[in-house]
Amino acid sequence: MKIVAVGCDHAGSDLKKELIQLLEAAGLSVLDCGTNSESSVDYPDYGAKVASAVSRREVDRGILICGTGIGMSIVANKFKSVRAALCHDLFTAKASREHNDSNVLVLGGRILSSEMAKEIVTLWLNTSYSGGRHDRRLKKILDIEESLEGKPKKSTD
Repeated sequence: MKIVAVGCDHAGSDLKKELIQLLEAAGLSVLDCGTNSESSVDYPDYGAKVASAVSRREVDRGILICGTGIGMSIVANKFKSVRAALCHDLFTAKASREHNDSNVLVLGGRILSSEMAKEIVTLWLNTSYSGGRHDRRLKKILDIEESLEGKPKKSTD
């Protein structure tokens, strides 16, 4: 892994700066997809930038931060081949890589301390996908993704 895209909304700008320093210190290149201030912005704009870069394989992985991480997770998982995982602890970070081969890590900037976020990122980056029985499950996700491709979503209205 060489390049990580990182993006956030206003609730994650301080944490994003710290995580970029961590990534660069680990020898990784960082694509900073913004935002770079605490002024209110719309999280889908930044989530889409990171998820799009991962989907198009312009970067190896992505990290997204918003207040809770929920909004960014929803946005990122709309993109083909993106498996975004919202993680608030070390167990879910490790499992998301081992079992789900997650390629986007989502963090809650208002939930995690910067120390815990750094531990999560480090573990997530250094954990490999286990394969094996998980391959079958990921194939099913890919099959669902492909079956929905190009089909408009139906409204429940």
